[in-house]
Amino acid sequence: MPSPRDERRLAQVPRWVMALLVLAAALQIAMGMNRPAPAARAEDLPPAPPLTALRLAGLGDTIPVGKLLMLYVQAFDLRADNRLPYQALDYDRLAAWLSRVLELDSRAEYPLHAAVRIYAGVQDPARVRRMLDFVYREFVLDPNGRWRWMAEAAVIAKHQLHDLELARRYAAAVQSLATGPDVPAWARQMQAFILEDMNELEQARLMIGGYIASGQVKDPGELRWLEQHLKEIESRMGHNRPGKTGPAPANAR
Repeated sequence: MPSPRDERRLAQVPRWVMALLVLAAALQIAMGMNRPAPAARAEDLPPAPPLTALRLAGLGDTIPVGKLLMLYVQAFDLRADNRLPYQALDYDRLAAWLSRVLELDSRAEYPLHAAVRIYAGVQDPARVRRMLDFVYREFVLDPNGRWRWMAEAAVIAKHQLHDLELARRYAAAVQSLATGPDVPAWARQMQAFILEDMNELEQARLMIGGYIASGQVKDPGELRWLEQHLKEIESRMGHNRPGKTGPAPANAR
């Protein structure tokens, strides 16, 4: 702590000298920022640190450690000399880092957000599948808390990978595992519409009819839309049964 004498001496320094000192410090910082960073390659992403060591580093509070890990992973590729972002990252190691963040903070959503909206955005089907597999593995650990990322994974599988069977698998997982009151009906109904896209019309008809007959659809507008869509499917199948909204009898299947 400076003494009163030191404070008086500092106060006696002319302002123009202080201004020059501040300017010199600012120039030094600017020059340091403009120096080229050491060369880094995205494929050099190291293995994720052991969970035990990270917990020890957090001294009982692992959430800040998880946030720092997430910042490190995101900054790693940004400082790499990549022509195409994320294309050179080792996605197995990337998934391990993202899993480690969730182990440190199970309520964190950003690792899953980054997986589906950033890292799955590359033009590399193998890497996309690796990220979707990561989301699936983490989803089953907390279906009611992570259903939205699984639903997005189903959409990516359908529209980006054009893999309807994988999309159906993910949608089926949401339907069977995410049963909490906060899970919206549209997420649980995704499988039926993917089945329709697969031309599995009978299964889609039975599933949509089951939604209607269950009484779980409370919104009148949504109910009308489902009933109309069910009629359209039946029309495509050649059934044309007006007013038939429930599942077909066992002897008619």
